[in-house]
Amino acid sequence: MKKKKGPEGGVSVDQIEKLGKNSVKRKVAISAVTMTLFFAILIFFAIMTVFGDKASFSELENRYLSDPPKVSAKNIYGGDFSADTETYVADHFFGRNVFVKFKTYADLLVGKTERNGVYIIKGSRLAQRVNEPDSELINKSINAVNTFAADNPDVPVFFMLAPTSGDIYSDELPKNAPMLDEKTFIENVYGGLSSDISTIDAYSVMSLNKDSYIYYRNDHHWTSYGAYLAYTAAAKKMGFTAAPLSSFDIEHASDDFKGTLYSSALYDGIEADTIDFYHPINGCNVTGEYVYKSFGEEPEFYDDIYFREYLDVKDKYSAFTGSNQPLIKITSDSTGGKLLVIKDSYAHSFVPFLTQNYSEVTMLDMRYIQISYKELIDVSEYDGVLFLYNAATFSTDDNLKKLTY
Repeated sequence: MKKKKGPEGGVSVDQIEKLGKNSVKRKVAISAVTMTLFFAILIFFAIMTVFGDKASFSELENRYLSDPPKVSAKNIYGGDFSADTETYVADHFFGRNVFVKFKTYADLLVGKTERNGVYIIKGSRLAQRVNEPDSELINKSINAVNTFAADNPDVPVFFMLAPTSGDIYSDELPKNAPMLDEKTFIENVYGGLSSDISTIDAYSVMSLNKDSYIYYRNDHHWTSYGAYLAYTAAAKKMGFTAAPLSSFDIEHASDDFKGTLYSSALYDGIEADTIDFYHPINGCNVTGEYVYKSFGEEPEFYDDIYFREYLDVKDKYSAFTGSNQPLIKITSDSTGGKLLVIKDSYAHSFVPFLTQNYSEVTMLDMRYIQISYKELIDVSEYDGVLFLYNAATFSTDDNLKKLTY
């Protein structure tokens, strides 16, 4: 056979065809290897997901992971088994944390700055998204607070609704980002409260001090300094003198705090937070904390309000008076009276300041109470009651209705 010549005496046509065939073969081989590796990795991850150790709690996300789906005819035919299986696999997929973080950064590359209800403000902070509330739920909560005040007419009742960082730093959020106007929301809630209830303006003092470190960057709570500012606002309405800032020795207890907002966004581009403990220099001292975890049982006693063991775990904010419990009583050597605080977790870094003005502060968390508060405490024994909630919690929490039980 006569060999075909290439142009200008160069590589022949046969050689070109041979090179082309070899190139195709290489591409096919590379594709085969790639596919084999892909399926091998997929099988490896599937095997590790099925047979690997299963954690019950994700410290990174600060939440409990789902349990294995229950096998029953009802679950299978009702569709719950399929949904539960999907949730279980998603929670326990091998290498899950790496994939979740990768998804966050991939979203940022395409301009998506919100993840799991958290806005990512690069170089600045994470901010909780607060949606427009259900007006019916809010009205029920307001009516419950009014009913509580009417049932206890001889005890002064105060109400503090604190803004979140997302509202105070709303100018840093993405343009037109959905977000509740918390200033208006707080004003509307205060407007619905009975005239017998004294409202406390925490919004103004937080807004005026927004350039200071008043909210954590990676967590939804206010910092100790932010709580102190709110304490000074409360003092003006509640009739006590706030301890001056100079009367505290400030301990930087931790500088690697990444809280609830980090757990939702899993974004590492924000500087870790510092947790501060304020210790009175020559003021009143805490004499004990009594934690009531179960009704009808004796409380657990602690000689301090700072639980340092939490500084070694993800949930560092619980170092303030411990984790959320139905009822916590804190006593001090103050000569002041007794205060009942009906609250969410914002109170935990706020209440330590109140020990300078009250000999006893009782925190009641309606989220963990299933019986009437009247079976737990006698409100008439207190010199005042403070409701303390942040706007995000108050806008979604339906537990205040229990005040009418």
